[in-house]
Amino acid sequence: MKASSWLRVVVLSGVVAPASTLAAPATGKGWTQKQFIITFWCPPPATEEALKAVAAEHYSLTWVPPDGLDVAAKHRLRAMLTDGLLSPTTLEDAAKRAQLDALIEKVKGHPAMEAYFITDEPGAGAFAGLGKLVAYLRERDPSHLAYINLFPTYASEAQLGVSADAAERAKVGYPQNFAGVGVSDRTVLAYREHLKKFVEIVKPDLISYDHYHFFKSNDGNQYFLNLALIRDAALEAGKPFLNIIQASLVEKVWRLPNAAETRFLVFTTMAYGGRGISYFTYWGPESYAGLYREGKASAMAKEVAAINAEIEKIGPALMELDSVAVYHTAPLPYGTQAIPADAPLRVTGGGEFVLGLFGIRSKTTAFMIVNRSYKQDGEARVKVALPVDRLEELDRKTSRWVDGPALSAEREVSIKLAPGDGRLFRLNR
Repeated sequence: MKASSWLRVVVLSGVVAPASTLAAPATGKGWTQKQFIITFWCPPPATEEALKAVAAEHYSLTWVPPDGLDVAAKHRLRAMLTDGLLSPTTLEDAAKRAQLDALIEKVKGHPAMEAYFITDEPGAGAFAGLGKLVAYLRERDPSHLAYINLFPTYASEAQLGVSADAAERAKVGYPQNFAGVGVSDRTVLAYREHLKKFVEIVKPDLISYDHYHFFKSNDGNQYFLNLALIRDAALEAGKPFLNIIQASLVEKVWRLPNAAETRFLVFTTMAYGGRGISYFTYWGPESYAGLYREGKASAMAKEVAAINAEIEKIGPALMELDSVAVYHTAPLPYGTQAIPADAPLRVTGGGEFVLGLFGIRSKTTAFMIVNRSYKQDGEARVKVALPVDRLEELDRKTSRWVDGPALSAEREVSIKLAPGDGRLFRLNR
């Protein structure tokens, strides 16, 4: 669909953000992320056996009721608290509010405590109440996250609680390359308006969203669109973001991602600067076909645990870097930007790749290259246009930087990638 002529063009997926948007706010109370989040939806019971398995599978965050915090701490897990009092309606009832105050006092000093679970996929009409609850929790316990998850781009305007017409009147801009089958001006305008209201009204410390990409007969066409819009909102707010990815058959039109497809979801999220991965679902009945079924690990649970072990090693390096830009090679998926001719790194030759640039504020010092194909191996030829002597690669087994491939006389390196896989490099001057 052709963009309306009045729209202000903003290239999100390749944007080089001002330094102020890339750094965490210097002032103000609130939770600060200390480690890359690896978690899930549909948590197991907070028993010794279940949480021992969670820790062994390299998750960093589990979900527990208040009486599960001690078990989480025993297995060195961070915990997201679930409790019926964590609702905006609690603030309207003096007795319940007193109970919430007592709960906060009870848990806020616990060594496992990381976050309060608030709600999933609220419409914009709920933002005012959620904002009050988030502020209430932050005032009484500023060290812990109030967690809210958002809809994906393919939610309807009614679900999002916004109007694309209102966004159009406000002339909210959107990225290039977003036109296409199933992706309209209204989709982008409505979603940007939803994110804008969420950030302004709720004032979250983390932006979380879900997007389920793999169907029985095809892949969705808004996956990178959603990543770009979330990345943009996170950069503008100076907050980290987390992607909830598909790991079940809760919806019967879905297909269950295999290991390579799961790598695709994980590494593309990291290439876009994401600082958290959550799997949907972890625990549930056989009909969910999640990672655990009727309490027993599936084959994918072991595959995901192996991927988590790699995220665990790569995460600390990514936490020290700012996302500078994200580019794609042809054919460009919806919501993406080609690598510009003046980019500090360029990918030459065949193959489908995502190039995430990282650094300190707007200065590129590292990059992640991801094989966008989850069906076949890829070999990316990366040309370095910066004055560097050599490359170092983050070793996903040791979390150390090691010598990378040597630069040729033409300042190119060849990087082999398994299906859906990614590799992180540092530029050594």
